[in-house]
Amino acid sequence: MENFVTKLNEILWSDPVIYILLGVGLVFSILTRFLQVRHIKDMIMLMFQGKSSEAGVSSFQALSIALSGRVGTGNIAGVATAIAFGGPGAVFWMWTIAFIGASSAYIESTLAQIYKVKQDGQYRGGPAFYIEKGLGWKWFAILFAIAALIAMAILMPGVQSNSIALGVENAFGLNPAITGIVIVLLLGFIIFGGVKRIANAAQIIVPFMALGYILLSVIIVLVNIKELPGVLTLIFKSAFALDSAFGGLIGMAISWGVKRGIYSNEAGQGTGPHPAAAAEVSHPAKQGLVQAFSVYIDTLFVCSATAFMILFTGMYNTQAEDGSFIVNNLQGVEAGPGFTQAAIDSIIPGFGAGFVAISLFFFAFTTIMAYYYIAETNIAYLIRGKNRKPAMFVLKLVIMAATFYGAVKTAKLAWALGDAGLGIMVWLNVIAIVLLAKPALVALKDYERQKKQGFDPVFNPKELGIQNADYWEKEYVSDKENAS
Repeated sequence: MENFVTKLNEILWSDPVIYILLGVGLVFSILTRFLQVRHIKDMIMLMFQGKSSEAGVSSFQALSIALSGRVGTGNIAGVATAIAFGGPGAVFWMWTIAFIGASSAYIESTLAQIYKVKQDGQYRGGPAFYIEKGLGWKWFAILFAIAALIAMAILMPGVQSNSIALGVENAFGLNPAITGIVIVLLLGFIIFGGVKRIANAAQIIVPFMALGYILLSVIIVLVNIKELPGVLTLIFKSAFALDSAFGGLIGMAISWGVKRGIYSNEAGQGTGPHPAAAAEVSHPAKQGLVQAFSVYIDTLFVCSATAFMILFTGMYNTQAEDGSFIVNNLQGVEAGPGFTQAAIDSIIPGFGAGFVAISLFFFAFTTIMAYYYIAETNIAYLIRGKNRKPAMFVLKLVIMAATFYGAVKTAKLAWALGDAGLGIMVWLNVIAIVLLAKPALVALKDYERQKKQGFDPVFNPKELGIQNADYWEKEYVSDKENAS
């Protein structure tokens, strides 16, 4: 099993694929005239505008659900793994993919809003929906929905629960099986409450966990502030093979930085569009911009917090491609949460293991919640009508079982399965958004035009020549016309 998954990952995450992802993000950045810089103010302001409705959630709730998926194990264990195998230079490439990826996040999330539907009284949308409506390729939409369902419900949850179980066992000596049972019970309580309960839980937990984690990293940086010039120099030199120790790792730095960056921020992966479609907004570009900023929050803030804690304290190992150690400051410590634990313990003795275990719990648990919502949305796409309830019930049981299974299995297999699930979704979604970028670009120009004229942007797809935006054509536009 491990050999098969490893070979599959070698194909899904080969060097050409990584450079394609970077290239796509760069092209979108150019086509949007680097909206990730021009519209930062709008991104922040829009996060706190709009309210939830019976059919949808607020922009902030949709952002929180998306961040639940983005901020997970990758922000702690993933960053440590990138440094372990790509060196400090991998951090620069994580930043790069976040900056470039923000434009990809805008494109996919705006498309999700444009082509969303109102189903059973609530908004649904995502890659499967915009592939069918925008491209007219129902077979490809079904393929994505099946891939997403397998990845989100079966392959990916184990990565998150595995990290929780390892962190708790290391900090508190609790058997992984017991941890797995606790996670499953809490997960069941939330997901059986529907999207509203998921949104309410996310909007409370996500800001709390992210701010607390970042605050601790700031404290560690301040304690070691004299190391700041050296750490920044090391990151940039290592990223471009200018450091004597890490010069030979430039290929690995790019590979691991991009792979772990995408795994963490999920830009272009096709996960973010699902909660983006659920937001109640007057124009698709609004939620697209909010989702673009979520990539910054994930990588530039939370991932950087982990990287700085590890690098400022020197608590990490880095292996060369031949298996020898370039840096071996933590003998016998496996790449992962252990690096962050050691970093915190070096400043606050005895605090690291517990803090990382609790952080991992919140980060990873909310990610599993988001996985369920994404899987549910794809079930809603695949099964229309009244026969969805049994399928939704089975889905809940499957994701709970996968979560428990991951908690008691080895980290290596869990990460390999997670990488495979992510890779399949990335391949399918990137093809779709490259072919379907035009409506999102048109929506951005329309948003900018209306803002320049002093209006609160309202979306009318007919005026823009965008077809099959059924919700906006039939419900939203008609409601506005009736109101006027």
